[in-house]
Amino acid sequence: MAVEAVINSEICKYLDLKYQSIDIRGTDVHLCSLKNSQQFSDKDGKAEQLGISSALWPLFGTIWDSSIILANHIASIDFSNKKILEVGCGLALTSHFLQLKGADITATDYHPEVIKFLEANSRLNRIKIIPFVQTNWDDLDSELGCFNLIIGSDIMYMQEHPEKLAKFMDKHADSNSTVIVVDPGRHYINLFTKNMHLYEFKHENIIPKDVKDLSKPFNGLIHYYTRF
Repeated sequence: MAVEAVINSEICKYLDLKYQSIDIRGTDVHLCSLKNSQQFSDKDGKAEQLGISSALWPLFGTIWDSSIILANHIASIDFSNKKILEVGCGLALTSHFLQLKGADITATDYHPEVIKFLEANSRLNRIKIIPFVQTNWDDLDSELGCFNLIIGSDIMYMQEHPEKLAKFMDKHADSNSTVIVVDPGRHYINLFTKNMHLYEFKHENIIPKDVKDLSKPFNGLIHYYTRF
């Protein structure tokens, strides 16, 4: 599908967009993203109602280095026969890669604009629209169900995130599960690890290998949490 088919869609009426093609171990993932991180549009007030400030609003629409590392790492492991959940997906680079590979993937995010980009980018990649649930980590009554692989990238940047996310992980991770989080070195990852220990997850770190094409040096780690 031509890029113009996405650029001319509803999401471009009030935002400046760009097109990116990202090579994930030989597989091109095409994404329409925000042209810059200074944009804000909440004409119907949905983001405000959800507590998303103008400063945080554009973060969903950027392809962060952590998401590139996550996608490359997932491409290097055996994800067959896994029921996978991506939390805080944003532009859902890894989810699009997994959908291209025929994986059982569900994406989640709290931002009201994510679903529009998810649908547009699924069309751009000529894949079925990725199953998506708009939810936050307080929503422990979510009917998402349980997964044996949960993934996320750069998702802890506020003080309340570690406790809420760990509780959400416990709710949606089955008794034999793995959680993979790529973190760029934010302070809250240590507190998240402590909270995951409360839910009987064991923790180990992996140094990322796919960093040569990143925009700047990456000082973070790939965090594995396993429960058996």
